[in-house]
Amino acid sequence: MSLTLWNSRFSVTFVRQYATIFTSGSVATSILQNKFTNSSILSFHNNDKPRQRTLYTMQSNRQGKSQMTDTTDSANIGGIGAAAAAPQHPHCDRQTMYDHQPNRQQSSRGTYDYDLVVIGGGSAGLACAKEAVQNGARVACLDYVKPTPIGTKWGVGGTCVNVGCIPKKLMHQASLLGEAVHEAAAYGWNVDDKIKPDWSKLVSSVQNHIKSVNWVTRVDLRDKKVEYINGLGSFVDRHTMVAKLKSGDRTITAQTFVIAVGGRPRYPDIPGAVEYGITSDDLFSLDHEPGKTLVVGAGYIGLECAGFLKGLGYEPTVMVRSIVLRGFDQQMAELVASSMDERGIPFLRKTVPLSVTKQDNGKLLVKYKNTETGEEGEDTYDTVLWAVGRKGLVEDLNLSNAGVTTFKDKIQVDTKEATNVANIFAVGDIIYGKPELTPVAVLAGRLLARRLYGGSNQRMDYSDVATTVFTPLEYACVGLSEEDAVKQHGADGVEVFHGYYKPTEFFIPQKSVRYCYLKAVAERTGDQRVYGLHYLGPVAGEVIQGFAAALKSGLTINTLINTVGIHPTTAEEFTRLSITKRSGLDPTPASCCS
Repeated sequence: MSLTLWNSRFSVTFVRQYATIFTSGSVATSILQNKFTNSSILSFHNNDKPRQRTLYTMQSNRQGKSQMTDTTDSANIGGIGAAAAAPQHPHCDRQTMYDHQPNRQQSSRGTYDYDLVVIGGGSAGLACAKEAVQNGARVACLDYVKPTPIGTKWGVGGTCVNVGCIPKKLMHQASLLGEAVHEAAAYGWNVDDKIKPDWSKLVSSVQNHIKSVNWVTRVDLRDKKVEYINGLGSFVDRHTMVAKLKSGDRTITAQTFVIAVGGRPRYPDIPGAVEYGITSDDLFSLDHEPGKTLVVGAGYIGLECAGFLKGLGYEPTVMVRSIVLRGFDQQMAELVASSMDERGIPFLRKTVPLSVTKQDNGKLLVKYKNTETGEEGEDTYDTVLWAVGRKGLVEDLNLSNAGVTTFKDKIQVDTKEATNVANIFAVGDIIYGKPELTPVAVLAGRLLARRLYGGSNQRMDYSDVATTVFTPLEYACVGLSEEDAVKQHGADGVEVFHGYYKPTEFFIPQKSVRYCYLKAVAERTGDQRVYGLHYLGPVAGEVIQGFAAALKSGLTINTLINTVGIHPTTAEEFTRLSITKRSGLDPTPASCCS
C-alpha cells in the first residue's frame, strides 16, 4: 500500500482526522487484504477543492469486484468495509436511519437531459441541487415566483431569504435596537428623545441585503455548474416536464426529480381578503408605513410581525381564532402572549374576521365576530395582515401526470423523502407532517442528494428540532412540549423542572422580568432523560442552539444541574433548575449569585 500526498499542507490534517482509522487492527487487516488496480488509496492534488477531499477505500463485494465507498459517510465512520452502529438516542430509533443499503442513482448521460431536476429555488432545492452536483450529477434547478395579489415578487432563494427568516430577523433586530436606544439613557447615554424609525429607509436596507443574497446565490449556482432555469414547471410524465419561460415553453427530461416548491400564505375566504389584505410576502417590501395593523392569526409568523411592528412604533392588534402558537408548549405560548400584552399589543381572543372593505379615506373597515359569544364588532385599520397558515404549491405542477399523489396540498413521503413514484422525491416545506423550517429543509436536501449520488445511506432525523419564535421577548424550544411528554409517557412518568429568572441587563433600565421563565421536561425516574427544554427571554435562539445538541445526545437532569454555568448569563439558568412543578415550591429566585 502506498499513500500519495501531493500537497504537504494536507498531511497534518490527514493524520489528525484519520489516525484512528489506520490504528484500528481490523481496519489495517481489511486494507492489507484488498488488492488495488490503482497505486494509491489517497491522492490530494494541489488544485483539489475542499469538497473533493474525501477519504475513499476499496472494499470487495460478494462477487469479488472492487467497489468505491465514501468512508466519510456517517454509516461507515469507525470502520472500513463494514457499517458502524447507529448512534443511540433516547427519543427516537436512530438505527432505522442507517439500516438500509445506499440507493445510488446511476448516471443516465445520453438518455435524459439531466440526471436530476430540482423544482424550486428555495433552501431545500438549492441545497439538494448543489450537493448533487458535487457528487457528479448533471443538475438543473427550476424556479419561478408567482407575484402576490398586490404584485410583490422576488428573486432566487425561496421564502427564507426573500420574505421569511432573513427579513423577519432584520426587522426584529431593528425593533430591539429601538428599544435598546431608549434603555441606553438609564445606562448613562445622552439620548435624543426625538429618535424614531424611518420605515422607508428600513425597507430599503432590508431589500438591498436580500438582493445581494439573490445575486450571490445566482453566482454560486453558476460556479457549481447548476443550471438555473427561471420558469414555471409542470409534469408531462414521470420523466418529463414543461417549463414556461419568458421566451416560450421548454421541454425538460430527467432521470430523477426532486420537488421542493415550498408554500405560500393562505388568504381567508371572506369578502375583501385578497383585494385589501396583505401577507408576510408583502410586508417586508411594503412601500408605505403599515400604521395601525390588524394581524389575523396567532402562529409564530403573526406574533413575530406584531412584535416588531410594535417595537417600530406602530399599533398592531392580534386576532386569535382559537389558541396562540398551535403546536408549541401551551404554557409557554400563553406566557409569550402575556408578555406581548404587557408591551401594549392587544389580543382579540376567539375572534374571526367576517369582511374587509375599503373606506373613502383609504382606511380598511374590518368586521369580526366572537366565536364564543356570537357578538359582532368592527374597527378600522391602515393595514390588514393575514397570517392564517400556509399552503403547499402543488396546484401548478400537474402531479397527476406523473402519478404523484398529494394530501392536504402537501406531498407525503417515506423516511427517504421518496414519493409514491420511484424516481420522484420531495423535500422542504412541501412535504406533509414535517417541521417547516429552513435548517430542516437544507439538511434534508443535502442528505437526499448524498443518498442519490454519493453512496450515503443516512436519512434525515426530523425529531428534536430546535426552533425560536422571535417575539419581543423571544421563545425557543427543543424536544417535546409538556403536553406531548405527558401524552407519550403519562403524567406520572414526567417531571417538570422550572423557574423564573432575572436577566442582569434588565436591572438598570428596570425592564419587566415577569415573564422570563424556563423549564426542562424530563423523565421522572431513572436517569431523568430530558425530553424537552423551553426558554422565554432574551436571545433565546442563541441559548437553545447549544442545548439542542446536548438533548439529541441524551442529556439528563443530573448532567444538566452538574454543568457549571457561565455567569452572569441567562443560559446558565438551565443549570440552576432544581424546583419541580410537582413540589409546589415557588420557582421565583431570591438572588442571582447564590
